[in-house]
Amino acid sequence: MSGGTRRPDGQKPGPEGASEPTGLMDLLGVAAVLLEADGRIDMWSPQAEELFGYARAEAVGQYAAPLLLRPEHRKAALHLFGEVMETGRGWAGAFPIRHKDGSTRTVEFRNMRLTDHLGDHYALGLATDRCTLRRVERDAALSARLFTQAPIGLSVLDPALRYIVVNPALAAMHGVPEADHVGKRFDEVLSGAAFRAVEASMREVLETGVPVVNRQVVGRTAADPDNDHAWTISLYRLEDHQGHTLGIATVAVDDTDRYRAAREVERAQRRLRLMATGSARIGTTLEVERTARELADVLVPELADMVAVDLLDSMLRTARTDPDEGPPLFRALAVKTAYSTDAVGAFVPPGRLTVYHADHPAAQCIRNGRPLLITHLESREVSRVAADPDAARLLAQAGVHTDITVPLIARGQCIGVMSLARARNPAPFDENDLALACELASRAALSIDNAVLHHHTRRTAEALQRSLLPRLSPCHPGLEVAARYRPAQALSEVGGDWYDVIPLEGDRTALAVGDVMGSGIPAATAMGRLRTATSTLADLDLDPARILTHLDRITLGLDPYIATCVYAVHDPRRYRLEVASAGHLPPVLIPSGGPPRLLDLPTGTPLGVGGVPFESTTHDLRPGDQLVLYTDGLVETRNDPIDTRLGELLRLLAPPYRSVEDTCDRLLHELRHPAGHDDVALLIASVLPLEY
Repeated sequence: MSGGTRRPDGQKPGPEGASEPTGLMDLLGVAAVLLEADGRIDMWSPQAEELFGYARAEAVGQYAAPLLLRPEHRKAALHLFGEVMETGRGWAGAFPIRHKDGSTRTVEFRNMRLTDHLGDHYALGLATDRCTLRRVERDAALSARLFTQAPIGLSVLDPALRYIVVNPALAAMHGVPEADHVGKRFDEVLSGAAFRAVEASMREVLETGVPVVNRQVVGRTAADPDNDHAWTISLYRLEDHQGHTLGIATVAVDDTDRYRAAREVERAQRRLRLMATGSARIGTTLEVERTARELADVLVPELADMVAVDLLDSMLRTARTDPDEGPPLFRALAVKTAYSTDAVGAFVPPGRLTVYHADHPAAQCIRNGRPLLITHLESREVSRVAADPDAARLLAQAGVHTDITVPLIARGQCIGVMSLARARNPAPFDENDLALACELASRAALSIDNAVLHHHTRRTAEALQRSLLPRLSPCHPGLEVAARYRPAQALSEVGGDWYDVIPLEGDRTALAVGDVMGSGIPAATAMGRLRTATSTLADLDLDPARILTHLDRITLGLDPYIATCVYAVHDPRRYRLEVASAGHLPPVLIPSGGPPRLLDLPTGTPLGVGGVPFESTTHDLRPGDQLVLYTDGLVETRNDPIDTRLGELLRLLAPPYRSVEDTCDRLLHELRHPAGHDDVALLIASVLPLEY
């Protein structure tokens, strides 16, 4: 037998194949004493030295009774000793013993007779302190009671993570009887990603000895396989008093109620955040399609995996619904999914028209004006929310299992529907989700309705504006002209910008550009009245300053409108331009042999202010010169100084020179933002020889 490293108790390890001791004997401190037949001590263990206080040299060879017993106890002890030696029957019990320090202690004994090969008898006494024994017995009893009666889950697993023991509370949590745990591995009782992570933590605790305290685990067990439960678990390594690893202990507290309450609070906060987000992000423009996309962007993926927004086509065409036109015709406005999926093909693409079958949730919502919640949708029932069989197949393949359809109601009329579905999100829609969807739909419906009304009002104003602008002939005596009008974009409506080219006597031509402050149909109407007045006044052959004076008086009667205007008269016979301004930006003159420049004009006051005289100035022109008249929408922005923008205009008009048509297009392309907030009227005239 080879010597090995010593154990913590100082003893050598056993022979190969022997198992380690449990350590219980060391815990109890069992002492061994061997007595000869006459009562003298023959052997004295180290534990006996500790229990009785006498060293081996002090005890061996001495009579046990005088050494260890008080006089009043010796007779009874000798009687018991004689009976054991005579009969060979062992004796067990507690007996008072005198310690070396003079104190009396009660010691638990196990006495038995031993016989050697010569037939001689000896008495072997195994003894331990009764207080120690009682304490161990009490601790064992308390541990057993605590383990079985504790309302929290307790278990012990061996180093291979096989269950040694579980208490009733943990067995109830797992939904597996206590007996069916014993001997099984942890992963045989509990499976799933959450429990695999727990198993990894167990192995780490076994390896490092560092405990895991108050870790939350969420999963499902056989006790309730359809619902998530939450536990707060702690793990710690079990060791004996010698430091040997016995296994791992687990403590589990069912935290499901608090977990669900926290989840409910979290969902409520999420709904509030979603409402705040919807208020900020839905309806940022007066564009119907964009408002629908904003609604879809808010809902996906926060509330739904898939969203579709449809509007009644009659709303887009006429700004009102028509309940008598037959089956409702929908125009798709927006479709969005939280992830890439073929299920997007189940929805009508934006811009397309469709008629849903009578049982489709969208058709039902339009008929009764009430939302529809389907909490659980079996795959065979997906056709209820699909437009056709192909759409039903795509939705079923995607795993759609719950659906909400909400009417879009604005000003008391149902103008469309919003449809939501979940597929990857396993939670079914509930009443709280429905309430949130209805609230967001209500806000979006009003924004969409406003956008539709704006669209129709704008279209009417734009049509009116264009109808009031002249149809220009490109050629006039001594001039080639080109003009452009662009209505405002973004949130603004059509404004009151205009241009005009008016033939006069003597081959002269009047050029006018103006801007009525304001927007919409009233501004367009005011613009039409001023343009008509300008044409009428031009026939009186008045100079530009007097024309503006008369227009100023007319504008005063259009309260509350004011307008700016540039009015110029070109005389091709004298190559002369006479011009006056009423608070308008100066025209640009592009000489045929030099750089472009702003005409130096008295600015004047806008039309409608009244009481301020206007002044005409005269400028000489040559063939090849160009004159650019424009409204402020071409050069003004919200962020750039006007001088910077006018400098950019002059840069774009620098040589090489282009045709008047090309110049118009270039200026609009380079200077005007696609979402410009103001109208633009642009008029360019190029001077030609009169004989041309």
